[in-house]
Formats: sequence, structure tokens, C-alpha cells
Amino acid sequence: MIKSMTGYGRAVKTMHGREFTVEIRSVNNRYLDANVKLPRVFGFAEDSVKARIKQEISRGKVDVFISAGAAEGGDVQISLNRSLLEGYLSAMRAIAADYSVQDDISVTALTRFSDIFLVEKQPEDEQQITGDILSVLDEALERFSAMRAAEGAALEADLRARAATILSLVEKVEARSPVTLAEYRARLTQKMQEVLQSTSIDEGRILQEAAIYADKIAVDEETVRLRSHLSQLDAMLTTGGAIGRKLDFLLQEFNREANTIGSKGNDIEQARTVVEIKAELEKIREQTQNIE
Repeated sequence: MIKSMTGYGRAVKTMHGREFTVEIRSVNNRYLDANVKLPRVFGFAEDSVKARIKQEISRGKVDVFISAGAAEGGDVQISLNRSLLEGYLSAMRAIAADYSVQDDISVTALTRFSDIFLVEKQPEDEQQITGDILSVLDEALERFSAMRAAEGAALEADLRARAATILSLVEKVEARSPVTLAEYRARLTQKMQEVLQSTSIDEGRILQEAAIYADKIAVDEETVRLRSHLSQLDAMLTTGGAIGRKLDFLLQEFNREANTIGSKGNDIEQARTVVEIKAELEKIREQTQNIE
């Protein structure tokens, strides 16, 4: 199975009082470029997230967005600053006694002194939070990979169709070669007849010239290599995995053989066929830019 480099995946999950949201987006890129954005307080999890991304993705520009809702208590502890509270009480009672003021001290009155409360945030369990984030990331990656696989299947079908077209064009080149030689021999014979007129034609000379021309325009080696490249393409698509870079290299070899065929001989039909082959190779190259 091959995969497209473009994809999207999203997952939302509540764990240990926090709601985590992970979104993954990717576009084409020559190499893997992973960019992770998450709350600063969870910066400790970034390396683990990137490591997980590298396990699943080998090529593409990948953006990972992670957000987290507030925890439902449990991470904050409130206690009393008893010495300060007792100081307030003592002072208030002294006011009541010394100035004949009604002693109406109540809990509600005391809570106006906010500094009597100690609010302590409990230390984060980094290992637990990292595990929670990775759990949600895995769900997002699963959906992300499913989308890339679906697009990859479409790309594979298109590449196989174009490979079949190229094979038919290679067969056309192979069929045209002997015809080109026969036409050259006929033209050579006619020209010699025109030049020599009544003089008898040296059949051996014609055969010699035809043999030289046949060697010049022979494309057997090129078509054999093109067939070999098509077999390699089929094997790559069947094996699947991250084959994008391998396809880039293979396409260079395809184009080299097509250019060599085009440079041989002076046959219009052959030249047209080579142009068609190169057009299909260009379309394959464009599709390859989307393959991981």
C-alpha cells in the first residue's frame, strides 16, 4: 500500500480531567518536516510527540496542533494561612474591646482577607500527561493514515494505468523499428537506381548500408530497459511503503531511455511515440510528488 503525503486527522479525548484535542495536517515536501504546536505548559511532551510522528510518517510537511482544556480540580490545593488568620482575629477582637465596637466577626467577613488562603498548584505528572497526549495523537494518526491510504490507492490506480499506456507505446516502438528499416532500404534502393540508372545495383552495398543504418537506429536495448523499469514500477507499487524517492530516481531512468530512443533515426512516427511516452512520464512525475 502506498500513501499520499497529504492528509488530515483529528481526535478529541478526555483523560484525567483534561480534554485533549489533536489535529494533524500534511502537505507535500521532499523530506519530513514535523512542526508541533502545543500549550507551553506541556512543552515537555514535544520530543515524544515528534518521535511518534517519525515512526508513522517518513515524508511530508506535517503540522500537529495540540490543545488541552482545564482540569476539573484535583490539580489545585487550597489551605489556610493560620498564623495570618489568627493575627486578623486578634486585631479585630482588640478593636471590638478597645473601642467598644460590636464584635460581629463572621466567616464571611474573614474571607474578605484573601491572603489568609494559600492556593497551591500540585506538580504536573509529566509522564502521565505525555502518555495521555500520545494516546490522543495515536487516534488522530489512525484517521490521518486512513485518509492518506485512500488517496494513495487512487494514486496507485492512476500510476498503473499510465504504466500500461507506456507499455503499449513501447510495443509500438518495437513494432515500428523493422518498418523504419524496410522503408530506409526501399528509399536507398530507389536512390541508387536513380543515380546509376541503367547500371546494375550492387545488392551487397545496399545490404551493407542497411546494416549500418539498422545499427544506428536500433532501440532494442532501450526498449528492454524500459520494460525492466516498468517491472520495477509494478514491484514498487505492489510492495508499497515509502516509495516516493525511489520513484523519483526510477523516473530519471525512464526519461533517459526515452530520450535515447528519440535521438535515434529520423522517423516521424517514432518521434511522435516518444513524445507520448515522455508526456505520460511527466504525468507520473507529477503524481509522484504526492507519494510518501
